[in-house]
Amino acid sequence: MKTIVALLLVLAAGFGAIYQGTDGFQALTTEAARRLAIARQPRPLPPVTIEFASGEPRTLAQALRSDGRVTIVNFIYTRCNTICSVMGGEFQQLQRELQASGMAHRVRLLSISFDPADQAAQLAAYARQMQAQPEVWQFAAVPDGQQRRALLAAFGIVVVPAALGEFEHNAAFHIVDADGLLAQIVDYDAPQAALHYALAASRSRLAGPASADGHS
Repeated sequence: MKTIVALLLVLAAGFGAIYQGTDGFQALTTEAARRLAIARQPRPLPPVTIEFASGEPRTLAQALRSDGRVTIVNFIYTRCNTICSVMGGEFQQLQRELQASGMAHRVRLLSISFDPADQAAQLAAYARQMQAQPEVWQFAAVPDGQQRRALLAAFGIVVVPAALGEFEHNAAFHIVDADGLLAQIVDYDAPQAALHYALAASRSRLAGPASADGHS
C-alpha cells in the first residue's frame, strides 16, 4: 500500500511539473511556453550597445524606438552558409514586399551578428551582398561580449562554437514592437507569419489607446 501511495505521489509531482513547464499543457516544450508567454506579455530587452554597418554605435533601445516602426529581428553571422543564407533570402523577399506594398514606413528589418569577428566592414560588405536597402534592412553587431550574451539569452538564441571557427545556432524571426519590447517569436521558415504579426503590431500602435467611451 505504501508503495502505491509513493508511486501516486511521484506521478502527481511529475504531472504538476509537466503542467507548469508546458504552461498548463498549452505548449509541449519549454520554448513553446516561452513564446506563448512573450506573446501575452511583451518583454523588455537588456540594455546593450550595438554598432551598425555604418560604424555608428547606438543603444539597442534607441535604435528600436528611433522612428516608431515595428522591427523584425534575426540573428546571423556573415560567414554562415547554411541557415543564415536561408534567412537572408527570406529577408530579401520581405524587403521587396515591404517596398512594393508601401509598408516600409511601418515595418523594418534588423539582422544582428553574434560573431565577434563581424565588425562594421564585414557587416557593410554583407549588406551589399544581400542587396539590403538601409532604409528598410540594417545590420548590426554587439561589440561587448557580456552584452552580446545577455541579448542572445533574451531572444532565446543558443550559439555553440563549431569547427573552422564557425557556429551552430538556432534561428527565428523576432517581432520587436515600436516601444522596443520583444512581442512575438516566429519560426524561421515562416516569414509571412512574421510579417503578419509585425503589421498587426504596427496597426495596433497606429490605432492608439481606446478612449474613455470605449472607442479608439
